[in-house]
Amino acid sequence: MEAITVGQYELVYNAFSFAIAVMGAATVFFFLGRSQVAPAYRTALTITGLVTLIAAYHYLRIFNSWEAAFTVTGNQITVTGIKFNDAYRYVDWLLTVPLLLIELILVMHLPRRETVAKATKLGFLAALMVVLGYPGEMSSDGGTRWFWWGLAMIPFVIIVYDLFIGLQGSISSQPAAARGLISSARWVTILSWCFYPVVFVFPMIGMTGGTANTAVQVGYTVADIVAKAGFGVLIFLIAARKSEVDIASDLHVQVRA
Repeated sequence: MEAITVGQYELVYNAFSFAIAVMGAATVFFFLGRSQVAPAYRTALTITGLVTLIAAYHYLRIFNSWEAAFTVTGNQITVTGIKFNDAYRYVDWLLTVPLLLIELILVMHLPRRETVAKATKLGFLAALMVVLGYPGEMSSDGGTRWFWWGLAMIPFVIIVYDLFIGLQGSISSQPAAARGLISSARWVTILSWCFYPVVFVFPMIGMTGGTANTAVQVGYTVADIVAKAGFGVLIFLIAARKSEVDIASDLHVQVRA
C-alpha cells in the first residue's frame, strides 16, 4: 500500500462512510417501496434493493479494510502492513452490475421472451466486463492494465450500444407517462458507467502513489452511488408511474364495462 497523507486518508474514509449510509438507506427505501407499486413491478424493486444491500455490505468490508491498512496518530499516518483488499469491489460488481441491467429490463415489463433474452444477454456481458477488468485492476504494470482495460471495453461498448440503440424500440412501446423516466434511467446508466473506465486509467495517465489511490477510490465510490442508489430511485419512480397508468387503465375498462 502506497504512503498517503492524512487528508487523502480521511477523504477516502469519509467517502466510504457516506457510501455505506447511502446504500443502507436506499435499501430500506426500496424494500418498503415495494408496497407502493403494482405487483408486476415488485420484482424489479426487490432486485434494486438487493443491489444496494450487496453494495452496503461490501462497502462496509472495504471501509474496514481501509481502516486496518493505516494507523493515524495526530497528523501522522503510517502503513500498518495489512493489505488493503480492493478485490471486494470486483466481488460486488460481479453481483450487482448484471442486476442493475436486469432491473431496468424488468421494470419495463416487456413480453416474457424479450425480457429473458435481453436480461440474459446484458447480464452475461456485464459479468464478462467485470471479470476482464479485474486482472488489470490488480496489476501495477501499465501495459498489463491497458491490455485488460481494452478487453473489458469490448463488452462495455456492446452494452452501451444495446442500451442506446437496442432498447429504443422497447422504450417507444412503454406508456407515454413513463418513457421520459425510462430514457433518463438509460442515460444515467450509460453516463455513470462511462466514469468507471475513466477512473480505471488514472494510474496509467500520470497519477502515482497516494494521489492515484485516492482518486481511484473516491472516483469508484461516487460512480457506485450514482449507478446504484441514484439509478434505483429512477427505477422506483418508473414503477410508480407505470403502476398509476395501469390502475387508470383498469378503471377505464371497468367503467366501460
